[in-house]
Amino acid sequence: MWVDGSWAVVLLGISVVGGASGGFGPPAVAVPLALLLCLVVALRRRMPEKMLLLATAVGVAQLITDVEMGPHDFAMLVIVYTVAAEGARWASRFALAAGLCAAPVAHLRWPSDQMSVVAGIAATVFMTVPFALAWVLGDSIRTRRAYFAQLEERAARLEREREAQSKVAVAAERARIARELHDVVAHNVSVMVVQADGAAYVLDAAPDQAKKALETISSTGRQALAEMRRLLGVLRTGEHEEAGEYVPQPDVEQIEDLVEQCRGHGLPVDFKVEGTPRPLPSGVELTAYRIVQEALTNTRKHGGPNAGASVRLVYFDDGLGLLVEDDGKGAPHELYEEGGFDGQGHGLIGMRERVGMVGGTLDAGPRPGGGFRISALLPLKPAN
Repeated sequence: MWVDGSWAVVLLGISVVGGASGGFGPPAVAVPLALLLCLVVALRRRMPEKMLLLATAVGVAQLITDVEMGPHDFAMLVIVYTVAAEGARWASRFALAAGLCAAPVAHLRWPSDQMSVVAGIAATVFMTVPFALAWVLGDSIRTRRAYFAQLEERAARLEREREAQSKVAVAAERARIARELHDVVAHNVSVMVVQADGAAYVLDAAPDQAKKALETISSTGRQALAEMRRLLGVLRTGEHEEAGEYVPQPDVEQIEDLVEQCRGHGLPVDFKVEGTPRPLPSGVELTAYRIVQEALTNTRKHGGPNAGASVRLVYFDDGLGLLVEDDGKGAPHELYEEGGFDGQGHGLIGMRERVGMVGGTLDAGPRPGGGFRISALLPLKPAN
């Protein structure tokens, strides 16, 4: 506003000097018209459409009152550019038409006796070109601004999408951590409960066995705490750098240690590996370990005191097969689907989610004659 106002004052000064000397027409008429055109320059950004109509009205008044063209008419070029750049589309088209008509109409209203017809046409064309250039420049500025606005909107949309994807990734990671925590807590706590019950039962009759059970409870609790620290550490800002506090994720090789641990806790487990072991993707290894861990935990929780289990790992050409069976009394299949008696959805549902994440299949259900069977096929991908 201040810049436009300054230019309007300069244009008004030049026009008043010329109009006062009678160079453009009667001063009483020329000065007010010049003042209005300078007002057009001052308010062109605030009200472009209205200032276009005002400039058109002043131009018509010039034709009627015979006030010839002067410096103040430069405001018409300015308003044509402004409307083409910032005004409404109808105003832009109207400004183009009026600008193209201004020079021919002026030449007809104030013809020059000293010019030939060809010279007059050339002068008219020469005077029309600035109006056309002003409109083209303004329209190109409008297009460029629209292009940059589109780029900014696209960048903002992409930023929002990235934020949404980050939130989805965080939610997925938290869900994975929740499953990991369930596996750790369900397995280790169930072991501790069984050992604690056994220790209480033989405390008076067999103190040595009670002491061994208490030692098992202690070691199992420490193991559970170590894994929980690793998992909960991912939820804390800035602890990713402290890699020394973390332990590697379980893999297929640790399944044998898991089986030995279950045997030490009183659950007979038969373990066999068929086929040729090979490198596996880390997601497949973790999935296989957690399936076996969950299955053995369910056997301990629902199989009864005399239950036994068997674990088979089979390496196929295109996949890893898992078969975990038990001969216990088991629990209703619906409870397994709901995640055991806690009903929190971390049992077979969690297994199915894990298997689905690596593109595998899972089949689970009661065995004929009693017990429960879990069979999974995890596809193998070439190790990188």
